[in-house]
Amino acid sequence: MKEEEYMRMALSLAKRGIGSTSPNPMVGAVLVKSKKIIGKGYHKKAGLPHAEVNAIADAKGEALGSALYINLEPCTHTGRTSPCVDAIKKAGIKKVVISMLDPNPNVNGKGVEALRKAGIDIKVGLLEEEARKLNESFVVYMEKERPFFTMKAAVSLDGKIATKTCDSKWISNEESRKYVNRLRSMTDGIMVGINTVITDNPLLVPRVLKSNRTPVRIILDSKLRIPLSCDIVKTSEKYKTWIFTSEESRHDKSSKLSSLGVEIIRVPKEESGRVSLKYVCEELYRREIVNVLVEGGGETNSSLLREGLMDKILLFYAPIIIGGKGALNLIGGKGIDFLKDAHKIDISAIKRFKEDIYIEGYVHRDY
Repeated sequence: MKEEEYMRMALSLAKRGIGSTSPNPMVGAVLVKSKKIIGKGYHKKAGLPHAEVNAIADAKGEALGSALYINLEPCTHTGRTSPCVDAIKKAGIKKVVISMLDPNPNVNGKGVEALRKAGIDIKVGLLEEEARKLNESFVVYMEKERPFFTMKAAVSLDGKIATKTCDSKWISNEESRKYVNRLRSMTDGIMVGINTVITDNPLLVPRVLKSNRTPVRIILDSKLRIPLSCDIVKTSEKYKTWIFTSEESRHDKSSKLSSLGVEIIRVPKEESGRVSLKYVCEELYRREIVNVLVEGGGETNSSLLREGLMDKILLFYAPIIIGGKGALNLIGGKGIDFLKDAHKIDISAIKRFKEDIYIEGYVHRDY
């Protein structure tokens, strides 16, 4: 096998941790000796041993003189576990091939430097693009100190997410909805605005949970208009729920919601009266929310796009036309005056879920 094949195996192993490792990245490792694979491992969950340690253990004492293939730079600091660099040196590994440096400033370049000082042969950059895409949320979280935001929506062919009477169940088909539920089970948080809560009364919980891990429900509600009778409030003792509201919204209602299990987080407002997304991002970063699935309406989507916070889009187009000026659009707000100012999307995938057309892409950045 070639080095690239060993690294692809490491990346494949890393994917097994999807939805379980946050706030840590997904990492896979392969140990090779005399052209034979002697150990494999991946990071299963935050707090558990890292991929390198698992691969060394899998080698059962045969790691001396081997080469390690890993998609992310080994760590040098003590967090929930001990430094992986120490484990690599102790095992007597002679070569380490790495896809990408760790964007975590506590590690970035330090792992490579420590291994080189120990006399270990280092190679960096093999399948780096694939490695960055795998951990795209973690990269943004570390480099921009905010969560990675993904907009998800079911849309008619004419760009509507609901009729003028706010009827939206169901625009997409059952197969599309099953896929969305898998996405929900792999994310840290699901975000909506208060209008979506009032209009749709969503539960925002995956129907099938992955390892009993439920994403936190994040509500943007500057005036604390959320109904006490809605399903989110009624289930808040069972499922973690955060409401971001303004500093002057009703304190009596805040106390009531807190008694029902909702956590109220007060942040400054923008001139528009909405909660400041800048402060929302800072708080989510502090709470180690690495990725957020945005399932809100046109105003929430518009705000995140306008602030340059939306990273990715997942759209499920149903073969229907809704029409009407009063129907709800995918993107609200004031809109743009000139096409040159339109948000450009780099399409990365197009596929079918029966009759639905799924489009995945990234919001284009010029920087």
